[in-house]
Order: sequence, then C-alpha cells, then structure tokens
Amino acid sequence: MKKERVKLTGAEKSELFAEGIVTIVLLLLLNLSIIILIHLAILQDESLVNGIYFLKKTMTFAGGYHLWSWQNTFIILMGVGDIVVLYWRLIRRYHQMQLRHVILELHYIASGHFDHRINFRVRPDLQRVVDSINSLVDSTVHSINEERAIEQSKDELITNVSHDIRTPLTSIIGYLGLLKSGVASPEDQQKYVDIAYTKAEQMKSLANDLFEYTTLKSTKLNLTSLHIYSMLEQVAAGFELEAEKKGIEIKIEARPKDLTIRADAEKLVRVYNNLISNALKYGIGATQIKLVANLVNKQEVELRVENNGEPIPKKSLKKIFDRFYRVETSRNTKTGGTGLGLSITEGVVDLHHGTIRCESDKNWTSFIIRLPLNPKKTNSKG
Repeated sequence: MKKERVKLTGAEKSELFAEGIVTIVLLLLLNLSIIILIHLAILQDESLVNGIYFLKKTMTFAGGYHLWSWQNTFIILMGVGDIVVLYWRLIRRYHQMQLRHVILELHYIASGHFDHRINFRVRPDLQRVVDSINSLVDSTVHSINEERAIEQSKDELITNVSHDIRTPLTSIIGYLGLLKSGVASPEDQQKYVDIAYTKAEQMKSLANDLFEYTTLKSTKLNLTSLHIYSMLEQVAAGFELEAEKKGIEIKIEARPKDLTIRADAEKLVRVYNNLISNALKYGIGATQIKLVANLVNKQEVELRVENNGEPIPKKSLKKIFDRFYRVETSRNTKTGGTGLGLSITEGVVDLHHGTIRCESDKNWTSFIIRLPLNPKKTNSKG
C-alpha cells in the first residue's frame, strides 16, 4: 500500500503558520538591528567608508558592472540567510509534529488495536522506527495467534482424550458391574469379560499412541541401512490375511529393486503400518493397495502408499495430518482409531528430514513421502 505523508490537523497547520510568522518577525528585527549597528560603526569610522568605496571600485564584473552599495548587498545576504533559517525552523517543527503523530499511533496500537498499522510516510530516520514498530506489531500478533492456537489445541487434546478414554472406560465399568452383581449367566459372563478386555485394549492403544506422539520430537533416530523392497515384503505379509478378507490385493514395486536408504527401520515400519491400516479401514471399495518406492534423484527416494477406494473429501485433505482429526467425525472406534496415527506418521517423516502429503481423486488415494537417502546425523545414534 502506498504511504502518504502525515496529514496535519487544522490546529497543527495554525501552529506551523504561527511559527513561521514569529520566526519572520524575529529575523526582521535581527536584520534591522544588525544594519543599524553596522551603519553606526561606519559613520563613526571614516576609514571604513574609504575601504568600502575602494572595494566597490576594484570589484568590477563582466560588462563593467560594479558592486552595489554595501547595504543592498548585505540585505540580500541576510535575506538568503533568513530563508534558510525559516525553512529549518518550519521543517524542524513539522518533524516534531510527525513524531507526535507516530507516538499517538503507537499509543492507539498499544491500547489493543493490534490490527492497526502506521501507514504514513515520515522522514527517513523516523521511517526506520515506524517500520520497526510495524514489524514488532506483526510479530506480536503472530505470537498471540500462535499462543491462542496452542491453547485451543491443548483444549481439543484434553477434550478428545477425555472422550476417547471415557467411552471404553464407561463400558468396562458397566460390564464389570454386571459381573460383580452376579446376575449374569455363565455365557453372559464370558461375553462381558471379552467386551471389557476389548475396551481395555482400546484404552491401551490410545495411551500408547498418545505417549508416542508426545515423545516423538525428543526421540533419537537409530539409522541403519535399510533394503526397501525387503522391508515392504515384510510389512505386506503382516496385513495379508486382513487384506484377503476384504478382497484387497497388496502390490509391491521398487525401482530399482535393490534400493537402499539409511533410516530408522522400526519407525519407518510404523509409518507403513499406519498408512496401510488407514487404507484398509477407510479405503471403502478398494481392490488394491500399492506400496511403491522410487529413486527420484541421487539424493531422495519417493515412497507411496496408494489405494483405489473411495476418495478423501477435499476439505479433509488439509486437516488429515492434524492430531485427533478423523475424516469420519463420529469418533466411533469401530470405524476409526485414535486419530493420532497420521500425526505420528508425519512426525516420523519430519525426524528423517522428509516430507509427506496426501493426494486423492476418484482413481487413487496416495500418501506420498519424500526422504533423503542419508538423513542428517544430528538426530541419529548410528
């Protein structure tokens, strides 16, 4: 946005005008006093008169012009000096007014109007101060927004954890209460024990995921040479029975087939477990899950987990890596997990100095990971 100069108020314009008038009057009085004093000095000293006359005769300009009388010459010089002094006084007062406006704007911002900025143009040295103030306000607003987001995130974390713990805990207490009362038949007793055990497993899974998520950033990587194709075969074997039940075929591709990277094998397997589990849970109608690894350049590898099931809504793609976010919002543990899996996945990728993104259309839903072949060893034990 183009900045304009400070707009003076009517009172400030009057103040500036009065400053100019007072300065002119004082300068005229000073000039008159000086001329009178010099004139009296010349009248009292005849040698000064002769000297001035000699100076006029000897100073001849082009065309035969002589110097004017000393009075006229002195008045012109004083007039030039007066203009300089008047300009300096007015500019100094105008700069003071600019500073006054800046201070007023600063007080206005400090009173809580953090969406306001100082948008007028001032003298260069003061402009640097104004720009610094605007930058400081921007950084302050950014920090406030971040703090609010963190506070909101904490509230959501507590709410979601409370909900996800309370639901299975309520079931456990209810079924244990029935067992304790002794009114259940032997067949029902076994059924209630099984349900209580399943709910306890859900609570344990949530606790494990929550602990892993909160400690992930402080985790050190144990980097080793990892043969990608062999790892993908082992991961796929772990999901083979579940995939067969759902009529899904898991395909593996690696180019080149002997592709090897340095990574934390345990954590990378966790990434694939999370992504394949999501594909099996949410890839409704899918017939294929593809695990693809490609060497895209001499320093990076691209890992893909793809399924041809129903696409993820576009509005969910932006939030899909947020903690506790689920595409289905009912928070039903039968259709969804803890909501931390993809956040943990993103955290593991970040530890490897990589990136992860999700693309989804009517043909394929793809989680695309880019990892360096040899991550920096700052986070490594090996």
